[in-house]
Amino acid sequence: MARRSDVQQDPRIAGDPDPYPLEGFEAASAAHGTAPRRRGWSGGGGRWLVWTGRVILWALIVVIVVNGVRAPFERLTQDDPAGVTPTGTATSGFPATEAAAFANQFAAVYLNYDAANPQQRAERLKSFLPEGADEQFGWNGYGRMSAGAFQFAGIDVVDDHNARVTVTYQSGGSRGLLSVPVYYDNGRFVVSAQPALLPAPGPAGLPQLPDPDRDSATEAELRPQLEGFFKAYAAGNQVDLQRYVTSGVTVNGFNGEFTLAELKDVVVPPGGADSRKVTAVVVWAVASGQSTAVASPSQDPAAQPAGLEQAYQLTIEKQGGKWFVRDIQGANRSVG
Repeated sequence: MARRSDVQQDPRIAGDPDPYPLEGFEAASAAHGTAPRRRGWSGGGGRWLVWTGRVILWALIVVIVVNGVRAPFERLTQDDPAGVTPTGTATSGFPATEAAAFANQFAAVYLNYDAANPQQRAERLKSFLPEGADEQFGWNGYGRMSAGAFQFAGIDVVDDHNARVTVTYQSGGSRGLLSVPVYYDNGRFVVSAQPALLPAPGPAGLPQLPDPDRDSATEAELRPQLEGFFKAYAAGNQVDLQRYVTSGVTVNGFNGEFTLAELKDVVVPPGGADSRKVTAVVVWAVASGQSTAVASPSQDPAAQPAGLEQAYQLTIEKQGGKWFVRDIQGANRSVG
């Protein structure tokens, strides 16, 4: 008997015209009574792994290339100062606060002159002007001007050495602006050119408000109580004030600096709540000198107490059938 080889034979036989003739092979197997044997993938799974690896590799290459191209553009954009920093005084090395003080002082000298004493102005201007400048800096030596209420209004920084400072002032019944060009170097300032007078904007147009609705009964009830409160408020006597304020609340008064000349008006909005916000208009008598007594018409008006009308908003609360003040502050126009 011939011994069977232990080596597994490949079903592919040399000379077959078609490798793996599936249908013929199955038919031949059936004729010999044996089940067909399926052939393995012979490396098919390996090809899928190769293609998967290639896809991942190309994806990594694309990411690296994209990031490499994008990074320089981002750095260029971030390093461009024009793209992130607005022009203005914030990034300038110009000392704006010191320049404002310098321009204010200059304006106080420049806008006050008197032909009766021109040399005084010239002496005061020296510390603001460059060498060789006209000692009166453009004033012809005639007339008189008196200005005050100088306030810094704004600054336009040109560069690290130059700026224009705007100062507001008042002269007589008018307001104005003075534009002062200044030069800065090594901690020192100088007026670099002739200043310019500019008109100040006029008052804003204030819209009219309708007359508020009023609770006349409560106003009449409150008037005696508020008159007593404002007298004690002017005197600043805490013992008297406690008769008119809510328990536990302390209100500081004027300690006799003023006296109540008149409780001119009390405005109480309608509503039945035990807590209200009301407006009181009072006239304070302001002493001229040491005396607060009202002078007779024959005396000098300047020696008589001045009258100043003021408006207050009070928060009042009703306790035990009586009104008490919890808080006092300046009135809002919408309330009055």
